[in-house]
Amino acid sequence: MTHSDPNDAPPYGTAPAPAGPQGWAPFAEPMRLSPKVLLIDPVRMLPSLLLPLVGVLFVGGFSVRSYVWAALGVVGTVVFAVIRWLTFTYQVAGDRLEIKQSLVSRSIRTIPLERIRGVDVSTPPMHRLLGLAVLKIDTGASGKDEEGELDGVTLREAERLKAVLLRTHRTRAGAVPAAGPAEEPGERVIFRIPMRWLLYGPLSGAYLLTPFALAGGAIGLAFQWGDDLGFGRDAAIGAGEWLWEHPYLLLAVAVLLVVAMPFVGGVMYAIFNWGFTLREREGYLVAERGLVTRRSVSLELRRVRGYELVEGWVERWAKVARAWAIVTGLGDSETRGQLLPDVPRVVAEQVTAGAIGPYRAALRPHPPIARNRRLFRAVAPWLLLALAGVAAAQVNGVGWALTVAGLLLAVAGVPIGLDRYRSLGHGYDGVRLSVRSGSFRRAQAVVERRAVVGWRLRQTWFQRRAGVYTLIVGVGAGKGGYEAIDVSREQALGLSAEVTPEWLAPFLAE
Repeated sequence: MTHSDPNDAPPYGTAPAPAGPQGWAPFAEPMRLSPKVLLIDPVRMLPSLLLPLVGVLFVGGFSVRSYVWAALGVVGTVVFAVIRWLTFTYQVAGDRLEIKQSLVSRSIRTIPLERIRGVDVSTPPMHRLLGLAVLKIDTGASGKDEEGELDGVTLREAERLKAVLLRTHRTRAGAVPAAGPAEEPGERVIFRIPMRWLLYGPLSGAYLLTPFALAGGAIGLAFQWGDDLGFGRDAAIGAGEWLWEHPYLLLAVAVLLVVAMPFVGGVMYAIFNWGFTLREREGYLVAERGLVTRRSVSLELRRVRGYELVEGWVERWAKVARAWAIVTGLGDSETRGQLLPDVPRVVAEQVTAGAIGPYRAALRPHPPIARNRRLFRAVAPWLLLALAGVAAAQVNGVGWALTVAGLLLAVAGVPIGLDRYRSLGHGYDGVRLSVRSGSFRRAQAVVERRAVVGWRLRQTWFQRRAGVYTLIVGVGAGKGGYEAIDVSREQALGLSAEVTPEWLAPFLAE
C-alpha cells in the first residue's frame, strides 16, 4: 500500500506484514527513520551555520539582538530536521525499494531489487552512541545519485533490511528456492586480522602522507577563514614569509612531518582497519572494519570474478600485500572491493584462494626485449641529464654536479629496470588466468575464464619497432581490462587461443 501523502505514513516501528511464502517479511507500509536521528541532524548542520553566526556576532556585537538571531538559526535547523524526518519514508514494495521524500518537491527513488549488488552498513561515532546506522544500497551505478541511502535506522533495522534486500535479490537471481521456508546458512569466518598486523600500516603509502595532508589542510583553512575569524589573510601570509626567512625552523618543521609519517600513518591505518574481519554469509563475502566508524561491506559471491594482489615497493620488501575483489557491477570498487588490508603475502594468497579460488600455475616470463625496453627507460633519461650537465659545465663550469647526479641516477635505474622486467608475467592454469606488472606498485590480477569477454592487441610506435604487444584481457568486472605488457606475438596469440580457443580457431585456421 502506497500513501499519496508521506505525512500519512505510519509512525516508525510499524510491524511488517506476516512472512510470505519465501520465508521472510516484506515491508507492508512505508517506514520512517529512527526518531533518534533528530539528535544528529541539527548537530551536522551546525558547521554550515558557523560562519553566518560568527558574522552576526561581529556585525551586531554581543547584544540581545545577536543572540536572538543566533537562537533563531539553531531553532531553524531543528525545525528543518524534524520536517525532513516527517517527510522521508522507505518501503519494499513488490520487486522494488522505494525511497520517498517530499520536503519542498516530492521525489521518489525506485531501486529494482534485481539491480542491488550489495548493502553496506556503517556506524559513524554519533550513530554508534545512539545505536543507529547508515545503510547504503549499491546498485553498481557510476553515480551516487543512482544509489540509495538510509541515514538513521537502528542497528537491528539495518540488519533486518539488509537481510530482506539481499535474500530477495538472491531468490530472484535463483540462488535460493522460491518456495518453502528459507534456511539460515551458517556464517563462516574466513579471516580476522591479528592486532599485531596493524603495525604494517606505515608500509602503505596512502597513509604515510597523512601528516602533510593535515598540514596542507590547516594552511588552506588559515587562508580561507583568516578574514572571517578576524586575524586576516595577510597574517597567514606573513606567518609563511616569517617561516621562509628562518630556514632552520622551516627545515625542523619538515623533519618533524617526515618523522611523524610512520606514526601518524600507522594510527590512521589502525583506525580504518581496526578489527578487520572477512566472513562468508549467505552467499556473500562480508568485510567489516573500523574503530571510529564501523563499516560492513557485502560482496555477492556469484558476481566475484577474481581478485587482485597489490604490493608497493616497501610492502614487497616486507613481504606483505593487499587484496581487492574483481566484481561485476560494483560501484566504487577501490573502496568496497577491498578484501584484505596489508597482510603477509602468503596469507593473502591463502585467503583469496579459500574465499574465491586459487591460481595454480607459474607466471610465464616475457621476452628479453621487454627487459631491454625497461632498462632503456630507467637509464636513458638520466644519461641525457648527465650529458646536459657536461654541456653546461663547458659553458659556465658549474654543471658537474648535474652530471654526477645524472650518472648516479642512471646507475640506480639499472636494478629498477631489471625489477620491472622480473615483475612482468602472465599465465593460465585451465580455470583462471593471471597477469602481473609494475615495480613501485606491483599488481597481479587473477581472473576466472568465464569473466573474459574479449581480447585487444595494442602496439605503440616503439613497440612495433621492438616487435612486442600489449595484450588486454577484456573483463566484465573490476577495471574492465587487465594488461599483459610487452608480450611477443606468439605469447599474445597463444594465451588468447589457450583461454578462448573457440573464438580464435577460425582465424588461426585461416
